[in-house]
Amino acid sequence: MNKNYKYICKDCNTEFDSALIESKMIYLCPDCGSSKKNTPLKGVLKIEHDYESLKANYSKDKLLSITAGKIWDYPDLWPIDFNKIDKNDLEKLSLPSNQILRYNVDGRELSFQDETRNPTYSYKDRASILVALKAKELGINEIAAASTGNAGSSLAGICARLGITSHIFVPKNIPEAKRIQIQSYGANIYVVEGDYDQAFDLCLEVSTKNNWYNRNTAYNPLTIEGKKSAAYDVFINTKGNLPDYIFVPVGDGVIMSGIYKGFLELKILGLIERLPKLIAVQAEGSCAVVDFISSNRFIYKPANTIADSISAGAPRNLYMAVNAVKESNGFGIKVSDDEILSSQKILAYKTGLLVEPSCASTFAGYQKVKNKFEKDEKLMLLMTGSGLKDFEALKKWNEKLSVKSNNEWKSFLIKAS
Repeated sequence: MNKNYKYICKDCNTEFDSALIESKMIYLCPDCGSSKKNTPLKGVLKIEHDYESLKANYSKDKLLSITAGKIWDYPDLWPIDFNKIDKNDLEKLSLPSNQILRYNVDGRELSFQDETRNPTYSYKDRASILVALKAKELGINEIAAASTGNAGSSLAGICARLGITSHIFVPKNIPEAKRIQIQSYGANIYVVEGDYDQAFDLCLEVSTKNNWYNRNTAYNPLTIEGKKSAAYDVFINTKGNLPDYIFVPVGDGVIMSGIYKGFLELKILGLIERLPKLIAVQAEGSCAVVDFISSNRFIYKPANTIADSISAGAPRNLYMAVNAVKESNGFGIKVSDDEILSSQKILAYKTGLLVEPSCASTFAGYQKVKNKFEKDEKLMLLMTGSGLKDFEALKKWNEKLSVKSNNEWKSFLIKAS
């Protein structure tokens, strides 16, 4: 059982006892936290473990002997009392043990961290799993979340596996395939006349009044904690030989801040000597994080991009995401929707990876800067969601097929002798 962790406000650095935060279902810093319309969150809480004592328990050899995809096999690095969770429930939440695929693309070897084979086919399962396990630990039976699609389908699917009721708030422009996936898991779904930012705010208001546990990204600190698990899986599957650069698709900024936290913990524990440089990739129509990296200013603009999973006019975890990029000596890139769609097609043709637009953005970003890297530098691209979650995007580059009779096809396909 791990109770040796605390919550710390990223803004005012005040420390809070974990029992206080969790028993009262506190999400943002009690002293300075706030969630305002069209504005990044203030007072996001981060979880800090007793790393000095953990150094004695987790050597490199020990961690590398663990199977990736099962966080309960190294329980002291997570804010969960796994003894209170049924072992059968844990096995239902296992991720693939090795998600790294390697391809030679145009003369260069690239690694892809393929999250499309997770329980609901996206990276968001990492956060949903931790939030749902905390709910089980605390005896909570209802969880709410706002989502452009993947976080909602993830929470809905994970809750269905564990017998928890889910409430999902989505914008009206959610891709149909994601809406159907959420409904198919039996979730309560509420389609909001507005964008993701409006769905986020409504979810906070309703869940607070109804006393539902809230999974909203960054608002619930366990979403950041859950997304750090990919760093540990990459460490295990590369035997500690981490990539030099990782391209990360960025919307609200929680994947970026979570994976950075995981690598930072590995460094604090003395298991790695350097951090991979994290490259934030955003669509031109939703680029507040990349803009902030260069300007140190946030100006709200409604998001508009085909890549719905990284569409956020007010990234809720903007400041931690920017810090992750800067502290890892990374940088940011913007890509157009046309570049995203072109990259989605190239990836499918050349690697067989059918991914949604948000993660095709990482390949688009790589294409823009590929000549900047030395030949021996190791590059990894994060593939965060299946392409089957957004049929409309696929239709944009797949031509409509013609229908012919058997004889017409024979005449077309069989060469005359």
